[in-house]
Amino acid sequence: MPENERSFLEIVDIYKSFGKGEMKQDVLKGMNFSVVKGEFCVLLGPSGSGKSTLLNIIGGIDTADSGYIEINGDRLKDMDEKKLTMYRRKHLGYVFQMYNLIPNLNVKENIEVGAYLSDKPLDIDEILHILGLWEHRYKLPNQLSGGQQQRVSIGRAIVKNPDILMCDEPTGALDYKTSKEILGLIEDVNKKYGNTVIMVTHNTAIKDMADHVIKLRDGVVRHNDMNTKKIPAAELDW
Repeated sequence: MPENERSFLEIVDIYKSFGKGEMKQDVLKGMNFSVVKGEFCVLLGPSGSGKSTLLNIIGGIDTADSGYIEINGDRLKDMDEKKLTMYRRKHLGYVFQMYNLIPNLNVKENIEVGAYLSDKPLDIDEILHILGLWEHRYKLPNQLSGGQQQRVSIGRAIVKNPDILMCDEPTGALDYKTSKEILGLIEDVNKKYGNTVIMVTHNTAIKDMADHVIKLRDGVVRHNDMNTKKIPAAELDW
């Protein structure tokens, strides 16, 4: 099997609950699927379906009660805290619904924070141009629109040149036009740099731009589909 067609990310029999006794809530109830390296994969489901919890487990932010996550042959549960920290630092990039920028650093400096965490950072000036932020590079976050701040957040994540770009409702706080622009940028990053993209969303239209769509409901995988004909982000409508 060609290298780029091998499963890069394996989610195997993942269970996760919160609380104890009568307060116990089962959030993930046996998740199983795999993602090929370089894929744009969407985790689609309504609020409470378990998608953000699963994303946090994949990212090593949270741990599963049972089952395991394997990335490029390495199982996260076999890593001690130091190795897990280095894994997150070197191999993952995060884009959240809220931008989480450092308020007293300008645009370029916020992106540089991501570069410092990588042994193989991308060129910061190139990233600034790709994201349309070059002319804003010396502005502080409070001088930017929401869409521009999310661009900075994307820049901070991708400058690390991460194996996996993890996006948790990245357009949730944005208007329709800006949302499509941000989705287009993530689409371009996936094509240009080949990072595997895992995007959590409740917006059903976004699934049409993905290679791979995992539909979740009540903590289980309801559908696991490959898109035979993707729609560019610019052509999405909702």
